[in-house]
Amino acid sequence: QVHLRESGGGPVQTGGSLRLSCVASGYTYIKRTMAWFRQLPGKEREGVAYVTEVGMVGYASSVQGRFTASRDKAANTLDLQMNSLNVEDTAIYYCAAHDKAVCQLREDLFSDWGQGTQVTVAS
Repeated sequence: QVHLRESGGGPVQTGGSLRLSCVASGYTYIKRTMAWFRQLPGKEREGVAYVTEVGMVGYASSVQGRFTASRDKAANTLDLQMNSLNVEDTAIYYCAAHDKAVCQLREDLFSDWGQGTQVTVAS
């Protein structure tokens, strides 16, 4: 059985940092693109960052310069270092993966999803 599992969420103060991790297990091959999405309260899910198999990285403008996504292909993991967090970053964060190289943060392009991890930023 293949699945993605996120960890690292929790409460944090404004200006603080958190590091999320996603482990892909059960796959017999490396997913070419892995990404982070998030769903803010009362809003639709939105893209945060993607990392392709060859290391191409893209970010949403709202997190550019504050968040850093990275992959460990050997371990089949995807991390998201989040700095300078603010209340607008409060959301459920999801890990996603796709078999193809995807350089867009479009939810419909990703086939596999984790259950999500909650990040709550307090003012």
